[in-house]
Amino acid sequence: MVARPRFILAAIACRLPKLYFSEQKYVNLYLLFFSENLGKAADPQREDPSKMASTRRNSHQSHLHLAQQIAALILERGMKCGEHLPEQALSDACGVSRTPIRSALKLLESKGILEWRQEKGYFTALDTADRITAALQELENAEETLANRILLDRSERRLDEIQSVSALARRYSTARSTVLFALKVLSQEGIVTQLPGRAWAFQPMIDSPKSASESFEMRLTLEPLAISAPGFAVDPQKVGLLRSQMKDFLAVEETRTSATLFQRIDIDFHSLIAESSGNRFVRSALLTHHRLRQASKKGPTIPAFRMHQAMEEHMEILDSLDRKQYALAADQMTVHLRRSSIRRPEATNRGISPLRRGSRP
Repeated sequence: MVARPRFILAAIACRLPKLYFSEQKYVNLYLLFFSENLGKAADPQREDPSKMASTRRNSHQSHLHLAQQIAALILERGMKCGEHLPEQALSDACGVSRTPIRSALKLLESKGILEWRQEKGYFTALDTADRITAALQELENAEETLANRILLDRSERRLDEIQSVSALARRYSTARSTVLFALKVLSQEGIVTQLPGRAWAFQPMIDSPKSASESFEMRLTLEPLAISAPGFAVDPQKVGLLRSQMKDFLAVEETRTSATLFQRIDIDFHSLIAESSGNRFVRSALLTHHRLRQASKKGPTIPAFRMHQAMEEHMEILDSLDRKQYALAADQMTVHLRRSSIRRPEATNRGISPLRRGSRP
């Protein structure tokens, strides 16, 4: 069971309204009552209107998630190769219209899980759970890989701010449905936004002095607030892991400091602060912004001295959070961000202690 992709778990936990699966990121699967609803879908008169209204609220699921649900249904019911999958029955069972169902079925067809027969519809084409599992995993990996390629090209300015699915499909020599799924992934992370019609717009990248300055202005407002807002709660295990990585970073001589490693730890630290906030709007805005920071490869060069100093400031903030001195930690964050925003921190900060230290526990 552990080796199988997330979508198989849908068939097991079909009575839960929502599940979170975590590898590098979590994915929401709105789980439907497959066994009960499919049987009722064959006879619409037997449907409970209240349940139908409830499931219709899930109509905005991505086509990939619908494809995962349909695959889970095939596995759960032990369907054999050549069995028919009626569109209307799936639409009723999944609580969505037939349009997204058709897109999900086309997706499954593209991976050989289903086959299309003229004037008859879709039929199962694979006869073993392992083959269905492998096909869905390949699809999911392809989606994530394309999303990363699109993000990299945008960060390198090889893509304009406004793009269409058709143009991206031609550029990457792939199906429109695959491009659409990749854009959905980026949309969930706040990187792109769908415009009226078929166009998609990328959020502004942090790749110029002006955008970097605006980024710090936003963070100076929101990050201290993320800490001081009621309900702030940090994960001790994540704090322990980050502190260990920071100590390892500081143990390396300045001349051998890795800017790439610093960026990764820095974004992990500030993302932890964001996700720990008790204010959900602050949390959402900051997490999206840090994802943009991560995607923006051409940031300003940071001197090795400042990287070491910033890492020490991170640890001081974590120490204050451990002591539940949230007001102090918020002030320390303000000082930290102001120092980081200075163009030449090696000239202005050298010889100054990282932050006003309290006694370490």
